[in-house]
Amino acid sequence: MTSQTTIDKAGPGDGTPAAPSDATPGKGLRGHPWFTLFTVAVGVMMVALDGTIVAIANPAIGKDLGATWTDLQWITNAYFLALAVSLITAGKLGDRFGHRQTFLIGVAGFAASSAAIGLSDGITMVVTFRVFQGLFGALLMPAALGLLRATFPAEKLNMAIGIWGMVIGASTAGGPILGGVLVEHVNWQSVFFINVPVGVLAVALGAWILLDHRAQNAPRSFDILGIGLLSGAMFCLVWALIKAPEWGWGDTTTWTFIVVSVVGFGLFAFWETKVKEPLIPLGLFRSVPLSAGVVLMVLMAIAFMGGLFFVTFYLQNVHGMSPIDAGLHLLPLTGMMIVGSPLAGAMITKVGPRIPLAGGMAFTALAMYGMSTLEKDTGSGLMSLWFALLGFGLAPVMVGATEVIVGNAPLELSGVAGGLQQAAMQIGGSLGTAVLGAVMASKVDNDLAGNWADAGLPALTPEQQEQAALTVQQGVAPVPEGTPAQIAAKITDVAHDTFLSGMSLASLVAAGVAAVAVLVAFLTKRGGNAEAGAGVGHI
Repeated sequence: MTSQTTIDKAGPGDGTPAAPSDATPGKGLRGHPWFTLFTVAVGVMMVALDGTIVAIANPAIGKDLGATWTDLQWITNAYFLALAVSLITAGKLGDRFGHRQTFLIGVAGFAASSAAIGLSDGITMVVTFRVFQGLFGALLMPAALGLLRATFPAEKLNMAIGIWGMVIGASTAGGPILGGVLVEHVNWQSVFFINVPVGVLAVALGAWILLDHRAQNAPRSFDILGIGLLSGAMFCLVWALIKAPEWGWGDTTTWTFIVVSVVGFGLFAFWETKVKEPLIPLGLFRSVPLSAGVVLMVLMAIAFMGGLFFVTFYLQNVHGMSPIDAGLHLLPLTGMMIVGSPLAGAMITKVGPRIPLAGGMAFTALAMYGMSTLEKDTGSGLMSLWFALLGFGLAPVMVGATEVIVGNAPLELSGVAGGLQQAAMQIGGSLGTAVLGAVMASKVDNDLAGNWADAGLPALTPEQQEQAALTVQQGVAPVPEGTPAQIAAKITDVAHDTFLSGMSLASLVAAGVAAVAVLVAFLTKRGGNAEAGAGVGHI
């Protein structure tokens, strides 16, 4: 047996010998599919956790560092922005140089960036290193998926993807719970420091277990101009979405960035038809199921990530829960994703992804509608019902979208397809936070003055009202120090009622997005290229 894996047989179809692999199909654990799955799951868990774990820490970060509402949004958006812009390029790096190498670099860099955030003493440093977290996270996410695709044979791949989806879903949903424990019993910095030992473990396991794989048609060159055009277009799009609430949706600057983004995507598409080895062969999108899967990931992330952003403020600032209590109240969401993911994987194997995906988004829409009915005095039982329904709905989407997107792409583009899937999710997360944040801000601005006057409170100056609105958007009552208890109670009631009206409208918008996703799900079907990934090793 040679030093390459069994799929590394030839060059890019022109008789060129394959680039040598540094991996040797070894004895024992090296290259073993199930241990490979465990190893990449440890690394991916960090990235998935950090997508939501910070949400529960936001109030503590804001208090400790004096962060504004905009600053707190940037802690989330900077991470999403870096991920969204670089995921597809990072996937290409994995296809070119090997997914094992890019995975190990990504894990090490992510852990180091996390440590730097924990040592930061200002909001600017936190946001800066969140960008680095996103860049390194972009390296490891598609590389991990590429390793699974190349390691598992066709008959086991869907099961592996189901477990992969369970890890991502459980980590994403479990972030607020772990974050609550760490923030309440340690400090907000520990939310980031915990990634260091996890990263060390993932690097050690990866160096020991992971086997490099190269597809016979793996790319041998870089589409530098394509990378620049796509990255620029993605940046302009996500930047416009993030800044629109501040600039205004009708502002010239907002639309300038959107137009530049559209032009950039157009130039990118044109260039990809001319270059010999394109970054993203546009033929991929001739696959309706693959394209539908990408759209589905965007829509799912809008509803889920955008909605979850407000729930943490609702639990802590309206209900007055501690961070750990808030996290525990989200346990039904986590639990149903853990239970639902393997069930969804089994169902998708049996009947295909179409029905599970459509059903999952229907449950998600119903859950978001239910969350729009939450009030100040809503009991834990009813909240748990809606959170559990949301987790049950998201599970098949997390599992099925991977098969639909990556399974409909050729093996040599598994990294790009994995990057495309994750980029769609990150764009959706940024879009959800921006659009639903704008809905919340608009509703609060419209309702606050009237609710304030109806309560018989002294009129606010325009500057005071603007500042009060920013505070109310977080579910916090703008009560000045020394305010009499009776007046403070009225201000608190007004703030919470106004916040809830904004959260309700944002949740209804999320429910509508999820309903549209139901229709998109009917365009999906099982991936036709899974058999190309028959792997090496013993199962």
